[in-house]
Amino acid sequence: MRNNSAVLILAAGKGTRMCSKLPKVLHPIAEKPLLGHVLDAARGLHPSRLVVVIGHGGEQIRQALDAPDITWVEQNPQMGTGHAVQCAMGALQGLSQHHLLILNGDVPLITTETLQQLLESHQQSRRGVTVLSCTQKPPTGYGRIVRDDVGGLQRIVEEKDADAQIRLIEEINSGTYCVNLDALPGWLAEISNTNAQGEYYLTDIVGLANAQQGIEPFSHTGSGAHCHHDDHELAGINNRVQLAAMGARYRDRLVRQHMLAGVTFMDPSSCWLAADVTIGQDTTIAPHVILGPGVTIGEDCLIGAFCEIRHTRIAQGVEVLPFCHFEQADIGVGCHLGPYARLRPASVLAAGAKVGNFCEVKKSHIGEGAKVNHLTYIGDADIGRRVNVGAGTITCNYDGVNKHRTVLGDDVFIGSDTQLVAPVTVGAGAFVGAGSTVTKDVPAGALALSRSQQSNIEGWADKRRQTLKKNA
Repeated sequence: MRNNSAVLILAAGKGTRMCSKLPKVLHPIAEKPLLGHVLDAARGLHPSRLVVVIGHGGEQIRQALDAPDITWVEQNPQMGTGHAVQCAMGALQGLSQHHLLILNGDVPLITTETLQQLLESHQQSRRGVTVLSCTQKPPTGYGRIVRDDVGGLQRIVEEKDADAQIRLIEEINSGTYCVNLDALPGWLAEISNTNAQGEYYLTDIVGLANAQQGIEPFSHTGSGAHCHHDDHELAGINNRVQLAAMGARYRDRLVRQHMLAGVTFMDPSSCWLAADVTIGQDTTIAPHVILGPGVTIGEDCLIGAFCEIRHTRIAQGVEVLPFCHFEQADIGVGCHLGPYARLRPASVLAAGAKVGNFCEVKKSHIGEGAKVNHLTYIGDADIGRRVNVGAGTITCNYDGVNKHRTVLGDDVFIGSDTQLVAPVTVGAGAFVGAGSTVTKDVPAGALALSRSQQSNIEGWADKRRQTLKKNA
């Protein structure tokens, strides 16, 4: 259901201190752009309209995050936060009696719950402007909340415009607001850029709202500050040091949520998770694991140390030993993998399959109960149920121009050090002797051998040793 709130996100800044060609709001935390986190928090409110103001790198931002529910607005040139909101007013027309939440696109830890609390505080107080504030020690770099003798919000002073006494104030403006949308155009029209930065400050609407308080016919006037307990949640990001610190805090939040839901992390601070990872109950994650985007892990799994997994589904009861790397794979119930196994894109393992140490699988289906245990490459192959692939086996799937498939029927046994030159099919129940190079199809139930005949020369070794001693 829609409600009488709208959301405006300011994301036009250049982010000079990031020292990057990438727009600041596209820098990722937990494999998701900063702006993506803010959009998620905003969408949790089910706003009647969602507007994003872009400027520097605007087209790049739009391509990365465009969605049907977003109205994009261009701010060019960028002349401050007040000017950014002015640019967005056309996109907010027709929303009478609405409350507008104004957010920043570089505050990735903000939550829907905090925004809901701000919205409720604003609605209940019937104020014109409510600022989301917090206590910051030290408050360097932030605008200060200046209160009157009875604790009401008097004004916000940007640090560059603050005197020494105001700079001692530790309550800061987070840059997040809830405002009366009907009154906002009038306040914006009165903002000036007479300040140290020559910009149009959105913070000036606080004084304008206070000036209207108690004057007819104005309603929902005056201002206030809703002080939030967690300054880290409201912190913005200006450089890569802050990006890394905020990433660690977001990681801690994600890991804590998973642990409270029944997942064990042996060393929580050593693991990294994407924002969209899902993990089932009673799964254990060992130290130094990276779980990238698009990962789903079922219940009762074990993920060993130093594994990296991306865009992969892992069913329940799977054991992954250390140092494995999976990408775009699908792993069935009860599979056993590693150590040092690599699953490349389009690898599918049926229930109970095994892929062991120093094995690589690419664009292949490994059947139920099949074993690929040692030092093996399986590419572009369909492997049946209960197949045993011996150590050192490779599928020769590339002829220099095209890729070809290898098909192994159910219950096939492949001896060690075998080369399967695709396209080739080995029928159900067939055996391939160790050391063979298979270039032709093998019928079901047959034995294929292609190695040279062994010959033994009696006494050769003793004679060789005697010769070496004489020549020493």
